[in-house]
Amino acid sequence: MTLPRPRPGPRIAGVAAALLATFGAPAIASAHGLSATYQSPLPLAVYLVGAATTVGLSFLFVLARDMRAAAPEPGHLVAVPAWIRAPLRVLGLIAWLWIMAQGLAGGSSDGAVAPIFLWIYGWVGIALLSALVFPVWEWLDPFTTLHDVGAWILRRLGVDGWAPSELPSGLRVWPAVIGFAFFVWLELVAVPGVATLTIVLAGYTLLTLALMAQFGRDEWRASGETFSVWFRTLNRLAPFGVAPSPDPDAWPDATGETAVVRRSFAAGLLESSWDTARVVLVAMGTGSIIFDGASQTVAFASIFGAPAMAPKTLILFAFLGIIVVAALGVGRLVSTGAIGAGLLPIAVGYLVAHYLTYLVVDGQRILIAVSDPLQQGQNLFGTAFFEPSPTFLPPGLVWTVQLAAVVGGHMLGAWAGHARAQRELEAAAAARGARDLRHRRIRTKAAPPRADLRVREVPLAVMMVCLTTLTLWSLGQAIVQETAPEAGVPVLPEAGRPA
Repeated sequence: MTLPRPRPGPRIAGVAAALLATFGAPAIASAHGLSATYQSPLPLAVYLVGAATTVGLSFLFVLARDMRAAAPEPGHLVAVPAWIRAPLRVLGLIAWLWIMAQGLAGGSSDGAVAPIFLWIYGWVGIALLSALVFPVWEWLDPFTTLHDVGAWILRRLGVDGWAPSELPSGLRVWPAVIGFAFFVWLELVAVPGVATLTIVLAGYTLLTLALMAQFGRDEWRASGETFSVWFRTLNRLAPFGVAPSPDPDAWPDATGETAVVRRSFAAGLLESSWDTARVVLVAMGTGSIIFDGASQTVAFASIFGAPAMAPKTLILFAFLGIIVVAALGVGRLVSTGAIGAGLLPIAVGYLVAHYLTYLVVDGQRILIAVSDPLQQGQNLFGTAFFEPSPTFLPPGLVWTVQLAAVVGGHMLGAWAGHARAQRELEAAAAARGARDLRHRRIRTKAAPPRADLRVREVPLAVMMVCLTTLTLWSLGQAIVQETAPEAGVPVLPEAGRPA
């Protein structure tokens, strides 16, 4: 994609605002992995004003310059060799079996693999890989592997399958949205123990296999299975995307099982379709990350205390509802595609900012798990008592990466939202023009002029500035660390201890 060369004035203003934001970064701690080492040289207010100004100026620059993206070249298929695909499928199946084995064996330790694989490596690690690099879940997915193994066994036994039912078009993606809301609630409100999490995974596996059998494996993955739909949505940003359905004319020999599409970075934001359900999904993902950070601040505890499950559930879904309604409202003013393309980079930036330290610090607990695989007090490799440490992370690097992720995600979202809106405007104008040529007596409403479209994009800019301020404020607050779910009483940071 090509962009017009900007004038030096707006560029200098944007750089100045970015520098102000960078040097004003406050203490930052991951919403999950707490650390007392990330402290700011300047007050929080300076930091927030600088970051919000950067986002605002970037959006103003995009609108003033009418920045667009040239139509990207068609992506080309790249084969994924079997020596990559097969180990990934085995690894995903091993992770699933390991969780089940620990759940059946009982015991407890810091090396419980259910939260490690589901929350740390899955909800964060796979999400980031899918969004920034490669659709790794396409082969790691244990549900698909279990389905294929079961189908193979049935064929060997001479059991014929049945023709899958057609999933109604109005229901596509919505089951994944409901499942996503459930897993967000599970992580942020219910916070189940290892045994409960294992039972939930077993139940979700049975449900997924049943629905794959009913509607077809590929159809349910594309339109209903929560993790596949979420990771594929995030993958629209990455330079390697999920291969399209086989099309002998457009994509000879295409198959999502053996290839990926190589394309320009962020091209998927502009080329993919954006329906209401998928916009709701991305809005919920963005809102859940903000809620996770904000709900662990002293300010939240001062207002709500330590809410029990029912009131915290209401607070969570009220907050998510506000974000979803705001996104859909902006989508009506601009377009559904514009808000989807604009919001997805923001969600990815928030993933990096909030969960980077959670991934690289808490992810070290896998060393405990390999030494005590069934949580029976073993120490096979001498790492059963390993203590995860963040000391290898330079504090300045951490908050710089977090700041760059949040602000950069918003700046990319500003460009993608505007470019998508302009593209849809031009497509609508072309369609109306063709219709007028065929039916000269039919009067149709003219497409809105570009200037009017820019005015209608102002709410999108306002929403981005508000989200930037809110998420960076939550990152800059003192953190309230909750105890185990059974206790339900938060522990405030020690006096004088930076967050």
